Amino acid sequence: MAREGKLGWDVEALNKAYRQGYMAASMSMGKARCPYRGEVVVAAWEAGWDDAGEAAQEQRAMDDDLFSRIA
Repeated sequence: MAREGKLGWDVEALNKAYRQGYMAASMSMGKARCPYRGEVVVAAWEAGWDDAGEAAQEQRAMDDDLFSRIA
């Protein structure tokens, strides 16, 4: 597995941070609660957090559209 030894991250660590950020946002945790410190890993966590927020917003828009068609 590719590892950036000096930077302290690898692809697996970035994927894990992304998933944890996504889960954190899904549970309404604040973005400031990121548990990571390395710049690259923090960016992966924040990307997951942002993507979860966008997914929730898209879901709300779809739900609103569905209800408007039913009514």
